[in-house]
Amino acid sequence: MSVELRSIRVLPSWILGRAADRGRALVTAALADEGLKMWHHVVLSAVAELGPVAQAELVRGVGLDAKDMVGVLNDLQDKSLIVRAPDPHDRRKNAVTATAEGRRLLARCERAARKANDELLAPLTVVERELFIGLLTRVSGTA
Repeated sequence: MSVELRSIRVLPSWILGRAADRGRALVTAALADEGLKMWHHVVLSAVAELGPVAQAELVRGVGLDAKDMVGVLNDLQDKSLIVRAPDPHDRRKNAVTATAEGRRLLARCERAARKANDELLAPLTVVERELFIGLLTRVSGTA
């Protein structure tokens, strides 16, 4: 027996959730092809953009629990994608920097993520995509 849930399925929050799930699945699959998980990509992107950056600043910047951040950074370091060294401004802290290999992988992942997002938005024209992104940005409060 299939349940219709018509009153739920017309809610913008329901529709946005389904779209987000689909987008996340497409990007997750694209990143997996490059050997990364979503949080690894987020953290590597932040490190490449902000680095050298303190671990504590990464935690605040990406919104990942500090214990989980340590695990992600360990994974990235084990793959030689980042290095951790004493922060030159505060030797009690570690500063994280992306390696050349990390930057190369990040570039491939960014292309893969863009391709996945293009697939997600394929039903829309270029004008509709721009409008959609603008509206989503306003609704999400990230404008």
